[in-house]
Amino acid sequence: MKFLKFVLLNTLCLLAFTAYASPVKRVIALSPHAVEQLYAIGAGELIVATTEHADFPVSAKNIPTIGGFHGIQIERILELAPDLIVYWGSGNKTDDIQRLKQLGFNLYNSDPKTLHDVVLDLKVLGELTGRQKITEKVINDFKTKLTRLRLANHKKTKVKVFYQLWSNPLMTVSKNSWIQQLIQVCNGENVFYDAEGDYPQVSIENVLLVKPEVILASKDKGNLQGINWEKWSMIPAVKNGNIYPLNADLLHRPTPRALDGIVAICQAIDTAR
Repeated sequence: MKFLKFVLLNTLCLLAFTAYASPVKRVIALSPHAVEQLYAIGAGELIVATTEHADFPVSAKNIPTIGGFHGIQIERILELAPDLIVYWGSGNKTDDIQRLKQLGFNLYNSDPKTLHDVVLDLKVLGELTGRQKITEKVINDFKTKLTRLRLANHKKTKVKVFYQLWSNPLMTVSKNSWIQQLIQVCNGENVFYDAEGDYPQVSIENVLLVKPEVILASKDKGNLQGINWEKWSMIPAVKNGNIYPLNADLLHRPTPRALDGIVAICQAIDTAR
C-alpha cells in the first residue's frame, strides 16, 4: 500500500509539473538526500539553496542553507524564487510545507522508503530537471549493482543482526524500516524484525534475550559512546568482537550511495559467518 501511494502521488506530481514548465531551472532541496539525488543525475548546479547537513558531494557544502530539521526560512525562499522545491515529507515540518503550498510554490515530495523507491524518485527528478538521459544510466547502474549484491549474498548463512539506531534511548529498526531493506540484501536476520513500529525502542535486556551475532551502529559520536557493550560479554556479538560502527550517511540516506552502505553491512556480517 505504501508503495502504491508513493507511485500515485509522485505520478500526479510529475504530471502537474509537466503541465506547468519543464525542465525546471532553480531548485531548492530541503534534505541532504534530495541534494544527493539531484547531484547523482547531473542536476546539482540547479540547486540554489538547501538545508543543514547537505554535505555530499563536497561541492554541495557551498550551497546556501535556509534552515534544517527545526524549520526553514520562508522569507528567504520567497527571495530565491525557485520554480521547484524538493521537500522531505518525513523530515520537514508540516507547517512549513503547508505554508509553501499556500504560497503557490511547486513542490515535489522526495521521500523514498524502499530501494525501489530510490529508482522511482530518481526517475521523477530526472524528468523534472530535463536530465532523462543521465538519469536512465544512473538507474540502470543502480539496478545492476543491487542485483549483483543480492545474488552474491542470498545463499549465504543467515546471521542474527542487531542494528543500534541510537543509544539513549536504545532504538533499533524493524521490518518496515529503511535499514531493514539494506540488512535483507546481505541475508542478515534482524533480531527485532517483528517489533512494533518501524523504529522501536528496546532495552539491553531485550538484546540479551535475542542474542545477536553482529551489532551494527551508526558512527555518530553520541550513539557510539552511549553504551559500553563490552560489559555484556554473554551477547555473541560482544563475545566475538563483532561490533561495527558504520557511516550513517551511507546507511540512512535513500540515494544511490546506499549501495555502499549495503557493501559495508555485508562485509561486517561476513566476518561473523
